Amino acid sequence: MQWQDVLADKSLHDLPYKIELNEKGLIEMSPASFIHSLLQGRVTKLLGNQLDGEVFTELAVQTTKGIRVPDVAWGSDEYVQKHIKDIFALSAPELCIEIISPSNTKEEMTDKVGLFLEAGAKEVWLISEDGLVTFYNQDGQKERSAFDVDLKGLV
Repeated sequence: MQWQDVLADKSLHDLPYKIELNEKGLIEMSPASFIHSLLQGRVTKLLGNQLDGEVFTELAVQTTKGIRVPDVAWGSDEYVQKHIKDIFALSAPELCIEIISPSNTKEEMTDKVGLFLEAGAKEVWLISEDGLVTFYNQDGQKERSAFDVDLKGLV
């Protein structure tokens, strides 16, 4: 299956799940809890209020293992202009953020961090449901983000 097929399939439009395509073109879905959605909204608001550029939710990003969809992402104006006409983003925006759900495994999250960085992200954040944020770049886990964002108000 291709991403265009997912977008065209009306039976998938109102599902309460995030949809991704794996490297075999198979649909993967993951449900979101209340706290997951709340944190997604809060981090979206914080980024939108503090960074120029654009904030995305559920942005379809091409990776070497299919389409992956960060919960929240931020891209510069340059990134937006480069991808504005794409059906899905052919590269990751500068910042990709995943809210970790109880159904996510450590291996899955480690894989997503690597995929987003490989696809062009400068940084990936993982946020646990209790609000703990871990930051990653090409050099591995970092103590703090290179993005000037105050995360007070996240939890």
